[in-house]
This record gives sequence, C-alpha cells and structure tokens, in this order.
Amino acid sequence: MGGSVTDARILARTLADPARVAGLDADGWTALLTMARAEQLIGTLALRVDGLPMPGAVKAILADARAAAAHGRRAALWEAEMARRALAGLDCPVVLLKGTAFVAAGMAAGQGRSIGDLDILVPRASLDAVEAALLAAGWEWVKPDPYDDVYYRRWMHELPPLIHRERDRMIDVHHTILPLTARITPDAEALITDSVALENGLRTLSPTGMIIHAAAHLFADGDLAGGLRNLWDIRCLVDAFGTAGLAAAARHHGLHREVARSLRLVDAVFGDGIARGIDRLYVRRLTARDGWGRPIRPLTRFGFYIRSHGLRMPPAMLARHLWTKWRKA
Repeated sequence: MGGSVTDARILARTLADPARVAGLDADGWTALLTMARAEQLIGTLALRVDGLPMPGAVKAILADARAAAAHGRRAALWEAEMARRALAGLDCPVVLLKGTAFVAAGMAAGQGRSIGDLDILVPRASLDAVEAALLAAGWEWVKPDPYDDVYYRRWMHELPPLIHRERDRMIDVHHTILPLTARITPDAEALITDSVALENGLRTLSPTGMIIHAAAHLFADGDLAGGLRNLWDIRCLVDAFGTAGLAAAARHHGLHREVARSLRLVDAVFGDGIARGIDRLYVRRLTARDGWGRPIRPLTRFGFYIRSHGLRMPPAMLARHLWTKWRKA
C-alpha cells in the first residue's frame, strides 16, 4: 500500500475503517502516522486502531498518543472547571465549544481528540462581566496591542484571547460563532437557548448546534487548515445523533449551504461518496499531505487562504486591516 499513497485519504479511510491497517507496509505506516500527527488526529487514530495487529514500533508510538490524548482530556476538563468556578457568580449561561464540549459530554467525537484552547460561548450582553471575572481569576491579555484589542472587540466573534498567568492555558470567549464582519450572521441567542446543561452547570451546544458550529468553522471562516479533524468531528456527530432537524436549523442560522457541503464531504472523504463540482477542490485541500505528512498543493492551499480573508470581511475593510498590520510588522 505504501506505493499507492498520494495524499491524506489514507488517513481518512483508516479512521473510517481501521481494519485497513492490515495491508500497510512500512511506507504506509509512515504515511499514516505522519499525516495523523500533522492533522492533529494521532490520538483519534490510536484509539481507532487499538488492539489491531501492528509493528511493535508503531504500537509504542500509538500508546504514547493515547496517553497524550488522555492527559489532554484531563487538562481540558480542568480548564473548563476553572472557568466554571471563575464565572459561577454570574447569572449567565456558559456554553463549552469544540473539543472540550465533546469530552465533557462524553461524546465519541471527543475520543482521542486533540484539544487546544478552551472555547466558551456566552451572551454578548454578559461579555463585560465575564471578562472582569476572568481577569480577576488570573487570566491576562495575550494581545496588548491597542489596534488588535479594538479589532477584536468591534469586529470579531470573540474577545481578544486570554491566557492564565499560572497555568499558561488560553481561553477564547465567544459571543457568536462567526466574525461580525462575515457575510453570514448566525443566531447566537438561539444557539445558547437550545444548549444542553451538564451536571456541573456548564452547557454544550445541542447536537444540531454542534454540527452547525463545526460546519461554520470549517467552511464559513477559516482556510481549512486542520480541516480533516473538523470534518471527522462532523462525521462522529452525525453518526451519533443523525440529521433530524438539521437542515431547518442550518437554514435558520444562514448556514444551510455549509452544512450541506459538510455532509457531502463526510461521505466523500470518509465514505463511498464521490465529490463533484467544486466539492472536489475542498477534498483536494482537506487531503493535502504527502507520504511524510508534509503540506502539498501550495496553489490550492493559497487559494483557500485568500478565500478565508474574503469570507471574514468586505474587500475595503480587508485592505485597511492588512495595511495596518503590515505597517505594524
């Protein structure tokens, strides 16, 4: 199989069907492991193939990956608890997002998942109180530049990022799921209203809300860097909860095209579906890794990078923003 490896589809297909590792030679294992590490899916892969026959060296690498994922899970849950304690005195819902939400709710999407910053969603009207409580509890600003501060507060979907002075862990406080300058304006109030309470008082988005958020993050905001992990999240969520009511909810948030594309690409990348039309470009970008895990297809990647800026803000505003950042560089 090593000679047939051309892109990260080997990783996607193995995640979907772990038994495929039985046919891997040394080159195939190298490709699989390096791609998984590059796409931050090594912990997920390690759990998916656990117990299957594999070379001893690979078994050791994946055992380390499982241990690292377990540590990351504990750290993420602890950060969520620290945020809960800091915000406990406020009369506002605190909704966990992304990987921390998956592990806090015990979802399959959280199994082995790489988790970075703590992301939370709160009502926009509560931002000042949430900010003050976090600062009082030891979080500090990451971006002291006045322009960045104004930019985040005026145009972004979150406060400027904060980092805890002792634990060195970051928190992103969202008040919606897309920048205010984006062409699409999701109903953040509805996402919070429909959220699900956990035993400790924190909340997660509803399963439908999680899929919509993942699709928004993947297709209506960024450049698809790390997109294979996000698409795997969607695949796990759909497998666990289905799609009943998803189309109507996505249309309510203005994200019906993004959600529909996410479902097609889940089928094309992890299943037996065939990408057609422009979806083929998305697959080309999502799987842009070579047999050593290195990024490939630079023109495709650059095209999606340019697209991401166009999604975030109108051209004139983008030009002013880039000019300001260039002058400060």
